[in-house]
Amino acid sequence: MWRLVPLKLGRLSRALKLAALGSLLVLMLLHSPSLLASWQRNELADRRFLQLNKCPACFGTSWCRRFLNGQVGFETWGRLRLLDFLNVKNVYFAQYGEPREGGRRRVVLKRLGSQRELAQLDQSICKRATGRPRCDLLQAMPRTEFARLNGDVRLLTPEAVEGWSDLVHCPSQRLLDRLVRRYAETKDSGSFLLRNLKDSERMQLLLTLAFNPEPLVLQSFPSDEGWPFAKYLGACGRMVAVNYVGEELWSYFNAPWEKRVDLAWQLMEIAEQLTNNDFEFALYLLDVSFDNFAVGPRDGKVIIVDAENVLVADKRLIRQNKPENWDVWYESKFDDCDKEACLSFSKEILCARVTVDHNYYAVCQNLLSRHATWRGTSGGLLHDPPSEIAKDGRLEALLDECTNPKKRYGRFQAAKELRGYLAQLSHNVR
Repeated sequence: MWRLVPLKLGRLSRALKLAALGSLLVLMLLHSPSLLASWQRNELADRRFLQLNKCPACFGTSWCRRFLNGQVGFETWGRLRLLDFLNVKNVYFAQYGEPREGGRRRVVLKRLGSQRELAQLDQSICKRATGRPRCDLLQAMPRTEFARLNGDVRLLTPEAVEGWSDLVHCPSQRLLDRLVRRYAETKDSGSFLLRNLKDSERMQLLLTLAFNPEPLVLQSFPSDEGWPFAKYLGACGRMVAVNYVGEELWSYFNAPWEKRVDLAWQLMEIAEQLTNNDFEFALYLLDVSFDNFAVGPRDGKVIIVDAENVLVADKRLIRQNKPENWDVWYESKFDDCDKEACLSFSKEILCARVTVDHNYYAVCQNLLSRHATWRGTSGGLLHDPPSEIAKDGRLEALLDECTNPKKRYGRFQAAKELRGYLAQLSHNVR
């Protein structure tokens, strides 16, 4: 009798799956004309699909020639609009090819927000400009705060944009000059003067800064100069193109120990680089999870692929202004919460201290240690070490101190030792 229960439940489960699959097939058949059309047509060459008609309430136009000429095309399943309801983040994979280069390469396309978030953006622009939820965005944009710097305004200043997003939670003039000088959505990039940008380009810059500043992070701290971010390629309307890096870090969760040690070492090196560098900009990662990093298939290099929530603090400005306790080392508080990838931090303190351990804490707690949880698993990237390493106990002790330090300033020392120990282990296993 008892054996029949799981059998019946199994049959019920299979029946439900078949019913769901059948419903999907019916929907596909009902939409077959549009389904076939979307399969055959390159929608990335369609101005309305790119939402180019919403500019300057968009992210740029530097890649429009490539899109509209058909040089960018969705990969197989990306052509099916019927499946868009599953793509909540609005991230697509595509192939791009230059005629003179011959081959094609994979790129990642992003709308920088969900359909709901983009609709809310449109509504907020319209309400600010007209008092109504719907309007002509082209006519509305010049009547919003995104147009406040139009005309003969010389510089993008901290007073104009402070607090608009994590990137500019506490901006210095030096940071903002860097953003303008490296802004890729203008033909006249290279100058920090706003007056060298067209009014439409200024509005696009400010809208991107407020809605999702990831493109500006990638442009201002480019991979070509050694920063650990994906390479920014360009934008057309509300579609941004970045270089495809590789599989997300999560896919390496059960990789061989040697590989995971190397990845862990790279993650700690990224934490160090973003905290201490010759430019004296501290880039603090406020959203750290396995999905926000990817690994190159050839070089095995770890790269940050989601840079929306990056706070940049200018250490030179902190030393110059000397806010209260500016030179006191700041230790992040361990947060043993029940949710995945949670972090405890104060943006105000990150903006006001020169020496901060936030990035070490974020990487250790959310990626490496036994406290790291993601998609229902726990144990972190360095789970199940070889018996000799587990018996030695040093790795576990360093990870625990890096995550939840027992000594004052213990995380700073543990992070330093952990970087060295992981380097030693990775060299030993190569």
